[in-house]
Amino acid sequence: MLKLTVLTDNHTYVDRYYLGEPAACYYIEVGTSRLLLDTGYSDVYVRNAAALSIDLSKIDTLVVSHGHNDHTGGLKYFPACAKMPKLIGHPNIFEQKRFEEKSIGNPFARQDIEQKFSLALTKEPVEVADKLFFLGQIERINDFENKVPIGERFADGKWQPDFVLDDSALAYKAEDGLVIITGCSHAGICNICEYAKQVTGVNKLHAVIGGFHLMKNVQPEQLSGTVTYFKNQQGVELYPCHCTCFMARAEMYKELPIHEVGVSLALKW
Repeated sequence: MLKLTVLTDNHTYVDRYYLGEPAACYYIEVGTSRLLLDTGYSDVYVRNAAALSIDLSKIDTLVVSHGHNDHTGGLKYFPACAKMPKLIGHPNIFEQKRFEEKSIGNPFARQDIEQKFSLALTKEPVEVADKLFFLGQIERINDFENKVPIGERFADGKWQPDFVLDDSALAYKAEDGLVIITGCSHAGICNICEYAKQVTGVNKLHAVIGGFHLMKNVQPEQLSGTVTYFKNQQGVELYPCHCTCFMARAEMYKELPIHEVGVSLALKW
């Protein structure tokens, strides 16, 4: 069984008194494994975890979905652990990134992170806990996602358009099908789901939670393609959050079973 608790999201619930920020962090339990996916911008995830009686000092694995600062900024506040946790991510998560001349990349150098974590950087899929897979570098196969770069990356000695090749996600083999947990889905949420099927050998999607990167400037063909894709997945439960704007969620809600997400949401599969 996998248990997930939302520690950081753009949204909070009216009747639950936790902190929000435009970022993402998820606490995950699988058997005896304790993991985080991302750390948000700040110490919000640490403060929310304390309020929820979640002991972050027991984390054994931190997964970084990609190298943007709304997913890595909280690394500064990661608590001391009895045993040095493993950090899993794409090899490019330490690249410099900018958007309209503003730095948006991981704010910490690799050598600083190595003081707190045992790095396990990989482009290849890897099982990080029982039935839970880090997908590595996502294959981009459809014709409606990841067509516009997100700012620029500094590589090979120059700034160049950034299609966020370091973007990845988690896939869990639940009894009822795959559960996909994503940070921002820069690779394309549909690309991610299809690649997860390929990696795990499971063709049925059960649930998808995370940022779908469907913002207010999303291309109409991407939004319509996403809706069509999930309509064809036979009842998958959707939890779009973080970088999924109201307009996109409203369009999906017309035809798909989507759920509200906020800090403290707890799910089991």
